[in-house]
Amino acid sequence: MSGTLYFVPTPVGNLDDMTFRAVKVLKDVDYILCEDTRTSGVLLKHFEIAKPLKSYHLHNEHQMTQKVMEDLKSGQNIAIITDAGTPGISDPGYLLAKAGSDEDIEMICLPGATAFVPALVVSGLPNNEFIFAGFLPQKKGRQTKLKQLAEEKKTIVLYESPHKINTTLEQIKEFFGEETKVSLSREISKKFEETKRGNINDLIEFSKSKNLKGEIVLIINNAVSEEQDQEKSLSKNKYKNLNT
Repeated sequence: MSGTLYFVPTPVGNLDDMTFRAVKVLKDVDYILCEDTRTSGVLLKHFEIAKPLKSYHLHNEHQMTQKVMEDLKSGQNIAIITDAGTPGISDPGYLLAKAGSDEDIEMICLPGATAFVPALVVSGLPNNEFIFAGFLPQKKGRQTKLKQLAEEKKTIVLYESPHKINTTLEQIKEFFGEETKVSLSREISKKFEETKRGNINDLIEFSKSKNLKGEIVLIINNAVSEEQDQEKSLSKNKYKNLNT
């Protein structure tokens, strides 16, 4: 009989966000896959979890996935965690889920921490429909992706790193328009958690005035009525004409 593969969320900041169930699962499995054994070792030590850790990250996930499937088929129960958040959400995990589905392996994902949900809730922007786009392409395809997202009539959720945030905000202004409402959240669930809301110009000024640190979540209000859509198009065209 095959074992079970568990996707276990870990805190994105405050360790108190770890669930009782997550701790129990990690104590019960045969071994745990993680991005960085040093980072996850600290987490396991804090919760007194004594289980073997095996590296599973961007550079070895293709090779490791086959071995994990073999171990599951032999009856072992395995958990995957990431440095922070839910596996598979802008972190390793998708290849395992696909392989598990293809091999008819039992898979269970525990509910728990992920950065974009708290950021979306406190943004004050429409959240009945939204698109989670994760990280934008670093170079090739970046502007194409932004252009596609700007055509969507839903709230857009992005992740961004501190060293790219100023560039990204300027690009949001270019592709979404200078009247666009945006919410920026950083250091979610940590001591210096902060959310800034306003139009894109407010956010650009805020970002340039501070040395932002930590992973950043951007919520872009692109859910507009037909009348607002016409005004938005005029705003975007005006901005582009000024920069040509």
